[in-house]
Amino acid sequence: MKNILKLLRPAFLCFMIMTLICGVVYTGVVTGIAQVFFRDKANGSIITVTLNDGTKKDFGSSLLEQEFKDPKYLIGRPMGTTNLSPNSKGEENTVNERISFLKGLDPGNNAPIPIDLVTSSGSGVDPYISIEAAMYQVPRIARVRGMNENDVKSIIDKYTVNRFLGFIGEPGVNVLKVNLALDNLL
Repeated sequence: MKNILKLLRPAFLCFMIMTLICGVVYTGVVTGIAQVFFRDKANGSIITVTLNDGTKKDFGSSLLEQEFKDPKYLIGRPMGTTNLSPNSKGEENTVNERISFLKGLDPGNNAPIPIDLVTSSGSGVDPYISIEAAMYQVPRIARVRGMNENDVKSIIDKYTVNRFLGFIGEPGVNVLKVNLALDNLL
């Protein structure tokens, strides 16, 4: 029995020291650095707006998709992911349902529907859509809101991000920020 305790004591001591280093010290240092240098991102990039009555309201993260289905708003990518093959009948049915939904929102729009409005992203929560997908929706948003199309486009331009480092990825439009701006909250 003494031999077992003699063997377990160093193992337990090592476990406690590693727990302290990795679970407490390291976590505290990384959290502290994040809070000092990257406070907004470390706290989830939450968009908080001060309303007319002076109260503050959180509208969600600028890094995660929010679902909008009302025709007065910019519609983002479909939420959720799927394991369906792009060639499967199930995926074809899902895409056709999304096409029907978008055509129902704007029956007079005969322009081709951009692919990112009918297919979900890899994460299923992409907050951005392509510039083409945003421009496809401009006539509907302007008509429903009684706005000038150029005013809607200028809001979209304001919340469009360029390629990372100028050459990585594609430009994208942040759907939540555009919709908050359309409601005069940003």
